[in-house]
Amino acid sequence: MTHPKIYAAAHPDKAAVIMAGSGETISYAQLDANSNRVAHLFRSLGLGHGDTVAICMENRAEFFDLCWGAQRSGIVYVAISNRLTASEIDYILGDSGAQILIASLYLGETLDQLQSPVKRYVVGGQKAGWTGLEAALADMPATPVADERAGTDMLYSSGTTGQPKGVRLPLPADPDIAAVSPLAMIAAAAFTFSADSIYLSPAPLYHAAPLRWCMSVHRLGGTVVVMEKFDPEAALAAIEQYGITDSQWVPTHFARMLKLPEEVRNKYDHSTLKCAVHAAAPCPVPIKQAMIDWWGPVIREYYAGTEGNGFTFISSEDWLGHVGSVGRAINAVIHICDEQGEEVPIGEEGIVYFESESQFSYHNDPVKTAESRHPKHSNWSMLGDVGKVDAEGFLYLTDRKSFMIISGGVNIYPQEIENLLVSHPKVADAAVIGAPDDDMGEKVVAVVQPLDWAIAGEELAEELKAYLRPSLSGVKMPRQIDFRQELPRHATGKLYKRLLRDEYWSNRDSKIV
Repeated sequence: MTHPKIYAAAHPDKAAVIMAGSGETISYAQLDANSNRVAHLFRSLGLGHGDTVAICMENRAEFFDLCWGAQRSGIVYVAISNRLTASEIDYILGDSGAQILIASLYLGETLDQLQSPVKRYVVGGQKAGWTGLEAALADMPATPVADERAGTDMLYSSGTTGQPKGVRLPLPADPDIAAVSPLAMIAAAAFTFSADSIYLSPAPLYHAAPLRWCMSVHRLGGTVVVMEKFDPEAALAAIEQYGITDSQWVPTHFARMLKLPEEVRNKYDHSTLKCAVHAAAPCPVPIKQAMIDWWGPVIREYYAGTEGNGFTFISSEDWLGHVGSVGRAINAVIHICDEQGEEVPIGEEGIVYFESESQFSYHNDPVKTAESRHPKHSNWSMLGDVGKVDAEGFLYLTDRKSFMIISGGVNIYPQEIENLLVSHPKVADAAVIGAPDDDMGEKVVAVVQPLDWAIAGEELAEELKAYLRPSLSGVKMPRQIDFRQELPRHATGKLYKRLLRDEYWSNRDSKIV
């Protein structure tokens, strides 16, 4: 059995949540009482098993009160990005069928622009037309609701290739709120998370991985330290200050920490780290190698999606013997298939499918659900990635199928080029897209965020081309290098490449600098 209520009874004063910047601390006893009050509030509003609530706020301690309150009352909870526009939030509210929205004043004017007819609660102050959550909870009992039942999350993809896709799973078959969690089991077995874990979460809690791993740590009785907002030096300071043992990152976090001055990187003690997990986006080989050199063999990687159809894992030791791999599947079988659905030989690239009994569907979108399935095997599903496996079953991701560039009939995957660009010492971030070309159909364009905007220009573009040339064949070389002060990257590390591509295709004659 795994649930915060168990640790609230056994270790009531133990810290369940610490906000890294402010030091605000929520004990397990407080988390248990607060989540019970939330569950009673939902019942008082008429919400029962299987109903839906939405949460949209910045990283703050109340996030966990709300999620655990929903989990212990049989509610489906939808975490929405606080970076979305009002229309995007309205879309998710309508698509998910949410009956209540709990938001914070952090959203500012966006709160006034929402059109959805849901009941509205606000955290962190007062807002006209909104009910204050703190006041609404004040008179609620701190004891469990009479009809406790396990709820679950409903999370949306970040919409990097179109409208966000919601993955709605049925309520757990076992209604016990403390039933064993498969994800908590993976956290304990693969990542060695435990009751002794002091876990750092530097990413937004509305995203699948940070929220699910934090709640898995709570299921195991550990302490979650949440950064209000990621900052590379502040992350290193938090590791030292709180004695962080475990953590979860995305490659852009690694890249930003590695590009700190050496004296800053060496200033903080990271010796307490036992496990640093990363996922969400492919990690360039030089960056991962540099992290292992710096932090030691504590770096562990997985590949999975919100859909929950498969999960791969690789340790530092295995990665050093299979450089670039995202690991072997631990709860599914990997199949690499061509466009017709036929399996390709070992070592050849194709669409990555997971064969698994864990099935999913995209909410209100049977077309997208059907597109995710193999044409011949209903229990094979894919996330849209291209890759290959070696003879030992290690998976290597090449790119996302939707990002492929076709230039002169040749298929080009941008990830290889992007990985090289971000390893250049003057590059902070990079995206490679296909832009329109009258002769070739598409041409390779690199959009680069320099580490120092003052050096953006033709001289840097030529330097980058010279840097790429020894490693890339002629067809893969960027025909154009443009510069941006910032790329449209999601806070979780995913790049909104679709937005860049749309810009270039909507104005075929412009060079965007």
